[in-house]
Amino acid sequence: MFTTRPELKGSFGMIASTHWLATAVGMAMLERGGNAFDAAVAAGFVLHVAEPHMNGPGGDLPVIFQRGDADRAEVLCGQGPAPAGATIARFRELGLDIIPGTGLLPAAIPGAVDAWLVLLRDHGTMDLGEVLAPAIGYARDGFPVHQAVAAAVEQCRATFRDVWPTSGAQWLPGGEGPRAGGFFRLPALAATYQRLADAAGGSGRQAGIEAARRAWREGFVAEAIDRFCREEEILDVSGRRHRGLLTGDDLGRWQPAYEAPLTVDYHGLTVAKTRTWTQGLVFLQQLALLKGFDIAAMDPAGADFVHTVAECAKLAMADREAWYGDPDFADVPVEALLSEAYNAERRALVGADASHDFRPGAPDGRQPYLPAFLDHAEGQRRMEANLTPSDPNAGLPGGLERRDSGAMVDGDTVHLDVVDRWGNMVSATPSGGWLQSSPTIPELGFCLGTRLQMLWLDENSPSALAPGKRPRSTLTPTLVQREGRPWMALGTPGGDQQDQWTMLLFLRHLHHGLNLQEAIDLPAFHSANAPTSFWPRTRQPGVLVIEDRFDEAVFAELERRGHILERKHPWSLGRLAAVKRSEETGGTMLRAACNARYMQGYAAGR
Repeated sequence: MFTTRPELKGSFGMIASTHWLATAVGMAMLERGGNAFDAAVAAGFVLHVAEPHMNGPGGDLPVIFQRGDADRAEVLCGQGPAPAGATIARFRELGLDIIPGTGLLPAAIPGAVDAWLVLLRDHGTMDLGEVLAPAIGYARDGFPVHQAVAAAVEQCRATFRDVWPTSGAQWLPGGEGPRAGGFFRLPALAATYQRLADAAGGSGRQAGIEAARRAWREGFVAEAIDRFCREEEILDVSGRRHRGLLTGDDLGRWQPAYEAPLTVDYHGLTVAKTRTWTQGLVFLQQLALLKGFDIAAMDPAGADFVHTVAECAKLAMADREAWYGDPDFADVPVEALLSEAYNAERRALVGADASHDFRPGAPDGRQPYLPAFLDHAEGQRRMEANLTPSDPNAGLPGGLERRDSGAMVDGDTVHLDVVDRWGNMVSATPSGGWLQSSPTIPELGFCLGTRLQMLWLDENSPSALAPGKRPRSTLTPTLVQREGRPWMALGTPGGDQQDQWTMLLFLRHLHHGLNLQEAIDLPAFHSANAPTSFWPRTRQPGVLVIEDRFDEAVFAELERRGHILERKHPWSLGRLAAVKRSEETGGTMLRAACNARYMQGYAAGR
């Protein structure tokens, strides 16, 4: 079949990411003798610069990887938890019953930078200065602006000009924002990264990285964040001004940690995902349900395939809301959720017609709990009141409308996958700290994240807010093993849709014999039946969002089955990336592919 790009093949190394600059930089590290970890870290820092509307240094990072000399996959958690001062009682004192989606209040401890440094320290081979140099150069000298970056800044123009002046100073210098196709510079961010590189210089590789970590966790970065959160009152989507809860002590007390992944066996493969501080288990629950269907017999672009995959996704996503949370705080029944008995019972709910219901299950007979916002009509009324108060612009200065407080400009995520000639494989999904999520900290050149909006102000929820608790994020990289060896790494940005879009690539490649690029290029879809993880936490019962490239007969059949179709631009859903390693006649073959949607993702390798 025709594909937008070729599936890449070689034996030296492969990288796929959501931006061509990051891919090129990662490949350059491999060419200079670095390994997959060096390449991933260098690419990750470049993504902070090239896709600032999708991720930033103030954000989060889950990584799943397997060393070529190891027999198991590992997870590195770069998801910072809630600050010590972030309690349900504190938010209630502020008159809030849902955590705002912008500003300083929803900031978790920023984990992305420290996690990249830990990964480089433990598994890389290069000095920090070497891997930071490309990101510093692009921030200092200018990076080519993708149209989505320019559009995000333009949408925030009124907020940056009149409400968040520190963001205005960075993103609207002289009143002009980034111009699509032109260059834009981020000198304050370049200076921050240069200070980290300087801190690492002259001490030996690992000792230098530790010195940079101290500068981040306890030094100038922590001090600037602490000062900004204490001194600034920031307008957020609640229509009121709030100071932040994050302190320098919070940064100093937390650090990234390694964990074992969750896994499920599926058709001779072992699929590894992050634990339940992300939604990664959704992917495994979908596979546990799909085991009972003959996916290979279905047309990968046909109505049976779309219906079956979407209905299984609805069931897994419903369990996400009822059961998932930070496993250090919540008793998540993972074993029961993946058991054959439970999934046989749940599989029976997949009928010929589309369900519009929200149906979490009862693993081991335990009854699911949903926050009032999801469980009761009164909750929906309160949510609507939160969105549309009697005076919708109350508290906004200068005649600004509510959309000008940053509420309506969505952020997203980035992704990268790397495999090298030594068999090391890395999959990472950095996110948060979007330029539109929170005002820029001027001394640092970046803003904080807003990940706490994914926690509930409901003590009975497994995802209830608590100090030191990780938000149940949507970030979900994937690593697949064959006979204990790393076989494929894949993932995508996309918030709640990540495990649905990644599933399409995985199933179409495994069951239908499509190569990685063919599987990525086929038309995509996802269910919107579950509530979003982002403010204001709404859902669209029965809605199936679908690219407008399927046959009309498929659309007609899906509507006959009761799906409410939301037909989207033919190339608009997903930004998938993947790499693969397989033993073949004559040697080990490496492969890579990347999504052409949005015209920025790229794969490279040889």
